[in-house]
Amino acid sequence: VVRYSALLGGIGYGIVHQRTLQKQKNLKDKLNEERKHDRWVHEAQLEWQRRKSAATSGVLDELVITDPDNPAFDLEKLLLKLDA
Repeated sequence: VVRYSALLGGIGYGIVHQRTLQKQKNLKDKLNEERKHDRWVHEAQLEWQRRKSAATSGVLDELVITDPDNPAFDLEKLLLKLDA
C-alpha cells in the first residue's frame, strides 16, 4: 500500500511540477514575443523617420535598392543613380 501511495504521489508531483514549468515557459515566451514586437515597432519608427528626413532633405539616392534579389529592386533607378 505504501509503495502505491508513493508511486501515485510521485506521479501527482510530476504532473504539478510539469504544469508549473510549462506556465513559466509560456510566460517567458510571451514576454519574448512582446519584446520582439516592440523592437520591430521601434526599428520601423526609426526607419520611417530616416526615410522621412531623407525625403525632405532631397537625399533619395540612399534609398535605391542595389540588391537584385530584392523584390523591390528597380534596375532603372539603379542605372540613373550610377549615371549621376
